[in-house]
Amino acid sequence: MAALAKVVHISKAVNNVSKLFTNFTLSSNVISTTASVTRLTTRIPTCANQTACFHTTLRRNDIMEFFDDPKNWGETKVKVGRAWKKDELRLKSNEDLHKLWFVLLKERNMLLTMEHAAKEEHEIFPNPERKDKVDESMENLEEVVRERNRAYHLLETGQDGERSGKVVTSQLGLRYYYRFSEHKIPKFMNSGWRERYKFGSRGHAVRKFLTLYREKLWQTKRKAMVRERNHVMHLIKRFPNMDPEAIKKHYPNVNLEKLAQKSKSRGHYAPR
Repeated sequence: MAALAKVVHISKAVNNVSKLFTNFTLSSNVISTTASVTRLTTRIPTCANQTACFHTTLRRNDIMEFFDDPKNWGETKVKVGRAWKKDELRLKSNEDLHKLWFVLLKERNMLLTMEHAAKEEHEIFPNPERKDKVDESMENLEEVVRERNRAYHLLETGQDGERSGKVVTSQLGLRYYYRFSEHKIPKFMNSGWRERYKFGSRGHAVRKFLTLYREKLWQTKRKAMVRERNHVMHLIKRFPNMDPEAIKKHYPNVNLEKLAQKSKSRGHYAPR
């Protein structure tokens, strides 16, 4: 009985293998003879006489891929377009966005290489704003992809799908938003993490630092307010008949009625 069961098992395996080979769809030029197989292996098949072909792009491992077009070498200005806008990227499919991301990444690597080469040769890198346009395009593309991911997760799970986090305090007493991430080693077993964060955010030194830091922030804000106020008074002095609503629209934090009474706002003209 054991031998009979073994024979039945082997026969089923042979039938499965034969069905697997019969399910393949072969082209008409493939003949089950030794001579035809030999001829098939000696020539390269084309997609015209095949039912299924694999399409791959050409592999270009040349180092010149990291450099700009040779016709732009030595030029002082290169004609380029603007950055991609979010409204334009929202019209593209996910596949097109995936391709465009790698195109922009390749362009960014090329620009960084050309910028470094120009510095080494003490030459001027033409149109350095190209890198800023590529960075802006990549940021807009990433934001569009995140919008689609949030919409998908909200529709399927009711959550936005973004990594959760919380507001934490650094060792200097500064508060910031920390996004949770996975770690291989737990916190209580990670000696490197405990050594790096063994100091807390309390103490006389931290309080002194926070006091000086807040003072610096206030001084920066106060200087900006004074600079904006002086600019408005200069505008009133030069253009006494300009529209006050336009000034309030551009400078909402300035008290226009109070500044109009200042002596610096009065020009050297006789009032009517």
